[in-house]
Amino acid sequence: MTFPTLVRLFAHTQMLPILESGEETLVGGQAVMEGVMMRAPHSYCVAVRKADGSIVRDEAPIPRMSEKYPIFKYPVFRGVGTLAQAMGLGMRALKFSADAALQDENAKQAVQAPAKEAKPLPQWAMIANVALSIGFFLFLYKFVPLYLATSLSKHYPVLEGRIALNAVDGGIRIGIFLVFLYAISRAKDIRRVFEYHGAEHKVVFNFESGQPVTVDNAQKFVTFHPRCGTSFLLVVMVISMLVYMLIPFDGFMAKFLSRIALLPLITGLSYELIRFAAKRRGSFLALLTAPGLWLQRITTKPPSNDQTEVAIHALENAMSLETRQGGELVIA
Repeated sequence: MTFPTLVRLFAHTQMLPILESGEETLVGGQAVMEGVMMRAPHSYCVAVRKADGSIVRDEAPIPRMSEKYPIFKYPVFRGVGTLAQAMGLGMRALKFSADAALQDENAKQAVQAPAKEAKPLPQWAMIANVALSIGFFLFLYKFVPLYLATSLSKHYPVLEGRIALNAVDGGIRIGIFLVFLYAISRAKDIRRVFEYHGAEHKVVFNFESGQPVTVDNAQKFVTFHPRCGTSFLLVVMVISMLVYMLIPFDGFMAKFLSRIALLPLITGLSYELIRFAAKRRGSFLALLTAPGLWLQRITTKPPSNDQTEVAIHALENAMSLETRQGGELVIA
């Protein structure tokens, strides 16, 4: 496994919250390396296009978090449980796609050198990648904005108040997110992922419309979906700004640790808002999710027919497994 492969995996892991759309009662999905993961309430399937044009897949039944742990049936808690499960499935799907990419790399090397047995991504690499990604997230989106806002307040007394400080902190956080998102979107590999992200959204829209799910039908729909991780992350940043204004801590370290401790609460509140907005698209609260839809002009790109075919393949197999388990898909 080469260093560029590890960098590629790290970059894709940073995109997981942006590409993920988790909801227990609806079909949802996520883009991965050269593929798409689709899930139904009790099943999931990830389909990946190999270099030779073939499609490989991995599928498995999955229980609802609320069925395993009843506490996740309740508002706020269900958002935490759903997101935790979605991220776990996302990492599993990402590993499967990374293994497929490694197999393709080994196949290319075998043309010029004796063939070597293709080995899957080692477990230590995934563990190290997750740990590094979490650390990077906390540093970039929690430590840096708070540090910069605190430093500014020392030079500009008007920013010393709790509301002003947290407003600046939140503004810096959103600014960092937008710059990071735009910068990473310039990479060719990430653009491919965003095309698969667009394919996932189109196919989900096609399914929700009740029309037969085909490449031609899916391509008629837009790539912007309200249950997207891009919208979710932007809502998280706005909600966190409001919640932090209520925390009566003055010390830098106390503020920083409270931001980490409050992540589950903020996640749960944001999930409830996104859930409400997705079901009531004409409501006032739905307007708060509109910037996330605009931002999907960066995180989703028009897919090719071949990419849309991969998304349909993942959906059909997830639905097939759901049906074999006696499940019923409900369009909300």
